[in-house]
Amino acid sequence: MDSRQIAQSRPWLAVGQEITDLLNRVDGDAFARVVQAFADPGQRWFFSGQGRSGLSAQMAAMRFMHIGRTVHFVGEVSAPSIRKGDAMLIISGSGETPVSVGFARIAKAEGAKVVTLTHKPKGTLAGIADVTLPVPIEKTEQFGGSLFEQSCLILLDSVILAMAREVPDAHGLMLHRHTNLQ
Repeated sequence: MDSRQIAQSRPWLAVGQEITDLLNRVDGDAFARVVQAFADPGQRWFFSGQGRSGLSAQMAAMRFMHIGRTVHFVGEVSAPSIRKGDAMLIISGSGETPVSVGFARIAKAEGAKVVTLTHKPKGTLAGIADVTLPVPIEKTEQFGGSLFEQSCLILLDSVILAMAREVPDAHGLMLHRHTNLQ
């Protein structure tokens, strides 16, 4: 059965195959630089993204909080101002989203580190960022930026997995920090 037949008869396998194909093209050195960017457990992080990219950023921010990091999502009422020594992670497929580019510029002007995941590694946002993880979109049968957003979440969950290896009882910490107000 060719991939077109699979996509028609079992679309979940087609989506899974697209994600697998993309993950096989991720630059391991760029991924390692993102993991290294999170090396300081005391650093405050601000996560951002617009639309569905923002939803992926929110899910990732939650996991970083679960392993003990101080994380804020930009725009939440409890998010403080970003300052020197802080860091910001921005997810933007186009790398040109005006709000995201503006946030990156503010962060840099304040002396914060900027990390981005984008499928436009030569875009404006990547030009501002200290660390860029290119998300290598080639083609997709999915709608909009679904493949990008799915892959960003998986890549950031993978960063968590890499970082958790250095956290004593990471699973216990996550369970302790997981919300009990639901």
